[in-house]
Amino acid sequence: MTTTAATDAEGSGAHPRFAEALLELGLGELTSRVRRFPDATRTAEQAAAAVGCELSQICKSLVFAADGVPVLVLMDGASRVDVELVREELGAGKVTRAKADVVRETTGYAIGGVPPFGHRTRTRVLADRSLLEHDTVWAAAGDPHAVFPIAPDALVAHAGAKVVDVRERIA
Repeated sequence: MTTTAATDAEGSGAHPRFAEALLELGLGELTSRVRRFPDATRTAEQAAAAVGCELSQICKSLVFAADGVPVLVLMDGASRVDVELVREELGAGKVTRAKADVVRETTGYAIGGVPPFGHRTRTRVLADRSLLEHDTVWAAAGDPHAVFPIAPDALVAHAGAKVVDVRERIA
């Protein structure tokens, strides 16, 4: 890790690996926008309360297993992922929520702090269209106490995500 990344991470509260990823992606300016909170921002509800934004402005980074292969789904904080829609989108036989050890192994981060990009392993990424309804969304910065703001289109681009409709519909 470069000294700059270490300094940025220490000053911002971002996980050092995530701060490094921001620099590599040319997004180093985002490290100064990371907000760290004394209480956890592990859930969308906790993050929205800490930031003072709408629940739907939180971007959840959720890892699923599609026929055993990890896939990241980016979903707004007020919604749930419809695994059947994910299965159809991927043409998979079975989609399940990934276990905590798979999440950490795939992304390099613990559940509750998984950022939308900057992962240990490159995975397929789906972003629900609902994220595009906001000018700014807040996502985890690699730590369950830190989040950062980003424009949804930039989030999708840097995550290498395909925009899809995988939000659970309430009947």
